[in-house]
Amino acid sequence: MSFTAIFFFVAIVGLTLVITWWASKRTSSASDFYTAGGGLTGWQNGLAIAGDYLSAASFLGIAGAVALFGFDGFFFSIGYLVAYLVVLYIVAEPLRNLGKFTLADMITARFNNAKVRGTAALSTITIVLFYMIAQLVGAGALIQLLLGIDYWVAVLIVGFMMTTYVLFGGMTATSWVQIIKACLLMLGTVIISFLVLKEFGFSIATMFKEMSTVTDNGAAYLNPGLKYTEGLDTISMLIALVLGTAGLPHILMRFFTVKDAKTARSSVIWATWIVGIFYVLTIFLGFGAAAFATILAVVAGLVLSGASALSHDIYGQIIKKGKVTEKEQVLAARIGSITIAVISILLALGAQTLNVAFLVSLAFCIAGSANLPVIIYTIYWKRFNTAGAVTAMLTGLISALVLVAMSPNVWNPVEGKAIFVGDPLIMLTNPALISVPLGFLGGFIGTLLSKETDDAKYREVDVKANTGISVQDVSH
Repeated sequence: MSFTAIFFFVAIVGLTLVITWWASKRTSSASDFYTAGGGLTGWQNGLAIAGDYLSAASFLGIAGAVALFGFDGFFFSIGYLVAYLVVLYIVAEPLRNLGKFTLADMITARFNNAKVRGTAALSTITIVLFYMIAQLVGAGALIQLLLGIDYWVAVLIVGFMMTTYVLFGGMTATSWVQIIKACLLMLGTVIISFLVLKEFGFSIATMFKEMSTVTDNGAAYLNPGLKYTEGLDTISMLIALVLGTAGLPHILMRFFTVKDAKTARSSVIWATWIVGIFYVLTIFLGFGAAAFATILAVVAGLVLSGASALSHDIYGQIIKKGKVTEKEQVLAARIGSITIAVISILLALGAQTLNVAFLVSLAFCIAGSANLPVIIYTIYWKRFNTAGAVTAMLTGLISALVLVAMSPNVWNPVEGKAIFVGDPLIMLTNPALISVPLGFLGGFIGTLLSKETDDAKYREVDVKANTGISVQDVSH
């Protein structure tokens, strides 16, 4: 057990607990709990988005993928970064203008229907659980390694800390923990990259030349095709990463923490620069086979997005039909946080020996297949209706789950390579190439099969999505 590791771990946890205590003094209303009162600036939210996005899976996963597969590992960096162009140009401003606390709020701005809200909440909770299992398993393994404690103890520590952040500090605490995490992560990454480059005499050309000879793969290490031998598999994985980000609930929630659409756009620009610089540096991390990350903040963000789906969408809007007080909303949110945390911890404790890396790509796949089609249709398609919204989300969600269940991540002829021994029915490791078009197709067909239309409502939503001004604002 390293004294240095314990010192830094305790120091970081102590700092985040102080932030949580400070945030708890500023968290009284539902708006405070879910969105930090909409008071974050562009640079603050940009750092928080980056901290939320640079999770254990994306950071450790990419560094490890570059270390093992060279050029093919860098595909992940490209996909994660380009994803923010979709967020910036298509999603960020309309989402901020139409929504309040959750993705379901944005969709029901046009379709005020319990089925739509319930389906959106189901999609959110599914994504959150898949993502959280991977994060908790990664957190447990890393803390187990750093502190020399049992895996189950490490998972319980992470689970307890993330629940504490959310219960007492809400989005304010989660945001500032994310900001600190992003700063620490960038600092650590720059230092490690400097040390790695130093080993090659600060010559990038020398580094690449040596990397072409030091691995068993030789020159192939620096060329595509080492991991992804099938072009369609590469395309499918990149589709999941590029389109999935725009549908991830814990990323979308961040746009409700700022005051207006202009600040939301500024947030994405800040996040893009930070994430871009970081992912360029993953080349050095991968080549140096070194890694540094903090995980608690990402898990807290996931808990909050899952809790919002349970408490705000299902309890507050479906069960109570919006007739809840501020006190009841905050209490329901805290109960939802505990529920999500307990379920995730139990699942993570049972998944220690599993290769759960594919669960993260599955979360991106579901987000791109179930959430993104309904977001785009809601904003841009006049004919879109309630039946189309429900059909799009269910088609995307179910198709992604079914296709993954038939993929090489679940079935492999070699024992120990996947969950089950056997031949996969499809060869795509990530089925986004199929499930994303199915999500869009489901929304299209579902809409055409229903005669429901509301041109007036679409015009209202169209104006508000682009300007932030509603009919109610004008009439008053």
